[in-house]
Formats: sequence, C-alpha cells, structure tokens
Amino acid sequence: MRAFVFPGQGAQTIGMGRALAEAYPQAREVFEEVDEALGEKLSALIWEGTQDDLTLTRNAQPALMATSMAAMAALGAEGVTVAAAGFVAGHSLGEYSALCAAGAISLADTARLLRIRGEAMQAAVPVGEGAMAAILGLDFDAVTQIARDAAEGEVVQAANDNDPSQVVISGQVAAVERAVALAATRGAKRAVMLPVSAPFHCALMEPAARVMADALSRVAIDAPLVPLVANVRAHAETDPADIRSLLVEQVTGAVRWRESVAWMAAQGVTEIWEIGAGKALSGMIRRIDRTVATRQLGTPEEVTAAVESMS
Repeated sequence: MRAFVFPGQGAQTIGMGRALAEAYPQAREVFEEVDEALGEKLSALIWEGTQDDLTLTRNAQPALMATSMAAMAALGAEGVTVAAAGFVAGHSLGEYSALCAAGAISLADTARLLRIRGEAMQAAVPVGEGAMAAILGLDFDAVTQIARDAAEGEVVQAANDNDPSQVVISGQVAAVERAVALAATRGAKRAVMLPVSAPFHCALMEPAARVMADALSRVAIDAPLVPLVANVRAHAETDPADIRSLLVEQVTGAVRWRESVAWMAAQGVTEIWEIGAGKALSGMIRRIDRTVATRQLGTPEEVTAAVESMS
C-alpha cells in the first residue's frame, strides 16, 4: 500500500514548483487559482522573490500548499489521482495540503485558511518572546520530561515528535533555553535553537487556535476521498466534524509524526510519496521505519519516475 504525505514549514525554497507549472498547464492553474484566492501574486513571490519574504509564515504556508497541489495536478495529468494512496497525511500545515488533495477542502479555501493560519500564528506571540529548538538523540518521552523540568512556571512543550531521534520543543524563550541546556546534560547528541518566527504547536498558540476555530467554522469540509492520518491523533480520520476540530487542536497540539508513520506502516503501507517541496519528511520516514520506501515528487522528472514506477 502507498501513502501520500505533504511537507510543512521549512521546506520552502525560491523557485519551487516553477518547473511543474512550466511542464503542466494543470499545475500552472493551481498557482493561478491560489493567486486569485489570495488576491495577490503569491506565485511571483515563490518563483522570483526573496527567501526571507517566502519564509514569512503568512507566505510560506499557502506557498508550500500550492506547490504540493501543483505536484498533485501534475500527477493527475499523468492519470494518477489521490485514489492511488491508502492514506494521506501532512506535517503541520501539510495536513491542510493532504485534505485539499483528498478533496475535503477546496483549493481556494485551503489557500485562504493557510493565509489566516500563518498570520494568526505569527500574531499570537510577540516577536522575540517565543522560540523553538530541536533536540537530537533523545526520544519523545525523554524530551517531554525535560520540558516539564525546565518549565519553571513558563511554557515549554514537546511540539514535534518527528522521528525516534528528533523532537522539537516550543515555548517561551527562557524556558526553551533552559530545556536546551538540560537536554545536553541528559544525553542529547545536540540541542539547537531553530530560526523560527514563532513558537508553533504549544499553548502559546491558543489565540491562533481561536482564530482558526472561527475561520474553519465558515468553510465547507467534506469527507476526504482517502482517510487522513491526523497529526494530533496519529490514526485515520474521515469524519468532517472531527477533522474540523482536529485542525483547531493541531494549532496548540503536538505533531505526532513518528507515530503517524508507524501507524501507517502497521496498516500495510510500504511506500510513501512526499508530494511537494523538499525531502525532509522522507528522511524522517527512513529513520522511523527503514522498511518503508520513500519517493519525492517536486519536479516533472520525479512525477514521471513515480508514474512509471506504478507500471
């Protein structure tokens, strides 16, 4: 069985998706529809802007989704639809890409939701007050305990359970710094502060969760054509009402990526396609379960190779 997964923030690069748009009219139409939905030329920023502007949360989130949906459109032009997958999943904002790919949320609505999400997450915590750090070489339980011990009345939480050796923490700057120092004394191979603009997936994001609850209440969500393996539960979901509430919970909740991949493998998934920019998820997947094959689909050549691999 195959699964399609969709990348999150950090995978963005200037020029992503341009070759797809040049090779496939259907992929170009995706970028045009996203531009129209947002009322601006996001595609021009993606292809000709600066990395700093693209990395702004309000831009990176819809841009990464557009690139993933362009890759899906290219696949569709080659006769491969989301039905070729047993499950879809996405890392953080990638969950919106997964739902769009599975027909649960329209492309225009997904673009607008991610613009709102990006702005709300950035606005939730004043710049300089929040931080995130990657803890390498310790598992989720160990990092969760470190976060508890380092909190001292402030917020610091295990935010992303990426793979068996990489957990990301999030919270107030001083608390995250204490956790980084503590991790070094408890066997972490490395503990490094991350260059992010806000502390995602922790309790400090509660204002953004309220914004998303309101925004999601105004958008139609259908049952996905393929079950979604949700970030905060790490198993398959198909009920639109549940998905709506999980997308709200996801703003402050941990991304349970390691468990999600392990769950899919336990259901018989033997191959995972990373749809869109970068290859970060493929690296995590290999560290979670080496028996699961991975494939990236971010260029026309990769789309062609993936389609040919099915014959």
